[in-house]
Amino acid sequence: MGKGKREMSTKRVGARVVGTICLLLGVTVLAQAQATPAADAKPSMEIYGFAMLDIGHDFKQIHPDWYDTMRLTKLPAVEDEFGKDHNTFAGVRQSRLGVRTSVPTELGELKTQFEFELFGTGVDAGQTTFRLRHAYGELGAFGAGQYWSPFMDIDVFPNSLEYWGPTGMVFFRNVQVRWMPIQGDTRLTLALERPGASGDQGVYADRVELEGIRARFPLPDFSAEYRRGASWGYVEAAGMLRLIKWDDVLDDEFDLSGDAAGWGINLSSNLKATANDTLRLQFVFGEGIQNYMNDSPVDIGIVNNFANPRQPILGKAVPIIGVVAFLDHNWNKEFSSAIGYSMQDNDNREAQSPDAFSRGHYALGNLLYTPVPNVMVGGELQWGRRENFSDGFQSDGFKVQFSFKYNFSHKFGG
Repeated sequence: MGKGKREMSTKRVGARVVGTICLLLGVTVLAQAQATPAADAKPSMEIYGFAMLDIGHDFKQIHPDWYDTMRLTKLPAVEDEFGKDHNTFAGVRQSRLGVRTSVPTELGELKTQFEFELFGTGVDAGQTTFRLRHAYGELGAFGAGQYWSPFMDIDVFPNSLEYWGPTGMVFFRNVQVRWMPIQGDTRLTLALERPGASGDQGVYADRVELEGIRARFPLPDFSAEYRRGASWGYVEAAGMLRLIKWDDVLDDEFDLSGDAAGWGINLSSNLKATANDTLRLQFVFGEGIQNYMNDSPVDIGIVNNFANPRQPILGKAVPIIGVVAFLDHNWNKEFSSAIGYSMQDNDNREAQSPDAFSRGHYALGNLLYTPVPNVMVGGELQWGRRENFSDGFQSDGFKVQFSFKYNFSHKFGG
């Protein structure tokens, strides 16, 4: 098929998809406009959260801002990068506070959620400070704000004490607008999300020619999920598409501008193997989706292009694979355990630094005790491994952690 025919076929398919979405959107809005709130429905507000203490011992070493996590990208990239082994830690950074509201309207239920925790990241990394998790509103089939990306499946997260979570998991709270034409145990969600990505200048990081590179995102990221629920659990398929651009603003003999398409497929499930056992599974693959992952390096890497003196290097999306497999088991009404493994593998680009993060392994096992409702005490063993791109170096993390968690919740109205 010629290029012109392919383009025409693509346009026709795109027009049909847009037409179908518009038709479904119109039907949904009409149905909601005709809906009336239930006679006994009343506004409600719930204040919820928990206070949590984590205390433990790190037998190896990790970046000091991430002392209470098993974040593999923060393990040493060179020998003794963060000093010597053995460090005891304690903190309350996992503690959380949130407010949920519900108001019946003629267009459906209006729901909002504001949620904060004390775990500092970014410029606040290592600190105990308020950080926004969710700021989200939903009316009927439409939602907007900061919330879980449809590309991720929060139900894959194991019942663990460790804060950061499995390295191979898609995990991202993002600013978005979403449409949910199907809701419930079986659901369909489509969203436009805030774009963003990072690049690795690799072995050329000290070159002044790269100081003029500016990232640009002309389109929002598009994500979608479909979940099929059943008595035995659920299966879910999610996908995302994105466009990443960068401009060279320096006026010299080089033009290092470029672009890359990012895409990903995320397959996940919770399987109720027995009345006391739940399997949490995920497999994700794609290119240029690292910022949607729980703990990944850059989305764009560098490849050499020396045959073109005007553009001697190119940026390319980095392929990635992620795997999560955990078992949650209830021993009885008071004791439970989680055990499992996660992995991510980045197919690094040729001009990335030899010590760039390439592959990570993550595993843990715990025993949790709930003596009364809303109180939990537990202990957990955690292991992680970082493997570099091409210098042969790898580092391990090994921790024991004990946590004390006290939940609270009070609902007004409803």
